[in-house]
Parts: sequence; C-alpha cells; structure tokens
Amino acid sequence: MLSIGALAKATGVKVPTIRYYEQQGLIAPPVRSDGNQRRYEPAARERLSFIRHARDLGLPLEAIRELLELSETPDMPCVDAHRIAGAHLAEVRARITRLRRLETELDRITSACDADTVGDCHVIHALADHSLCESEH
Repeated sequence: MLSIGALAKATGVKVPTIRYYEQQGLIAPPVRSDGNQRRYEPAARERLSFIRHARDLGLPLEAIRELLELSETPDMPCVDAHRIAGAHLAEVRARITRLRRLETELDRITSACDADTVGDCHVIHALADHSLCESEH
C-alpha cells in the first residue's frame, strides 16, 4: 500500500492532481488507514502512470477515460483505441500547422522591423493592423 505522497513520488504526479483524478473517477478512491490517510494499491500506481503518460502525450481527460475503460477489457478489438489516438493525432497535426503559420508570420514581422523607435516599429504596427499580415494565422 502506498501513501498519496509515495504514489506522487513514484509516478511524478502531484498530490493535488491525484486528488483531482480521484474526483474525476479516473482512479478509484483509496482505502483509508485508521488515521484516515489514503492508502493506494499497487494497481493505482500502474493506472496513474498510464494517465500521466497519456497526459504527457496531450490526450484530453475524456479520451483517457475511454482508453482506461478499454484497457479493462483486453480481449476487445483495439479499433476504438486507434480511433481515439488517431483523432488526437489529427488535432496535434492541425495545431502544428497553425503554429507553423504563426511562426512564419512572426518571423516576417520581426525581420521586417529595423526601426529605432516604437513609433516606427513594424511589429507594433502589424499587431495593431491585422491587414499588414501576409496570411491568416
């Protein structure tokens, strides 16, 4: 059995986050000691490690909830897991595309600025007037 502090240390998940995951039903409520301290089974460590890794990959909590449910039935086909991961991958790729457009525009407006004063600064003018941008970002 692990205390919440030991579970936090073992998984790299902060104590308030562990409590939040309990409230969200992602991890089972722990048993309580005679002193009312949380005591977690080893399975909680594995589940919390799963959640942490999924969060590190940027998966939203609802997707993690679905994946956890799927992981509880190992004989099921993994089509739903692929669907969830594929949908997240598409979102990540769309975000990367938006970030690349943003990078290009920021590079353009900063490299176009050679003013000595803010009054003549192309960055300030471009931020104040969206029509000075070359593309939608």
